[in-house]
Amino acid sequence: SRASQLPLSLLRAGKDNPMQVELKNGETYNGILVNCDIWMNLSLRDVVCTSRDGDKFWKIPECYIRGNNIKYLRVPDEVIDKVVEEPVKKERNDRFQGRGRGRGG
Repeated sequence: SRASQLPLSLLRAGKDNPMQVELKNGETYNGILVNCDIWMNLSLRDVVCTSRDGDKFWKIPECYIRGNNIKYLRVPDEVIDKVVEEPVKKERNDRFQGRGRGRGG
């Protein structure tokens, strides 16, 4: 189901596809996704940046957007359809497996 998709698997599927990124400050960036990392930092190419008021536009060859500045992302439906569901890791169980010697031992 679309609702259960993880953002990172969606971004990985969106590589080399157009997307729109709106920042918390109101600016929007429309470009082709080049790369992303686990913090949702994005690299875009062939970018058109639009000011918060929508009255100024800049065409820039490439840009880097820090993930914590992103308000939302828009991706084409074709990208959503090709998302590969990633299995959710059972970190909680894995974290407690060890040698069983407790603290400091």
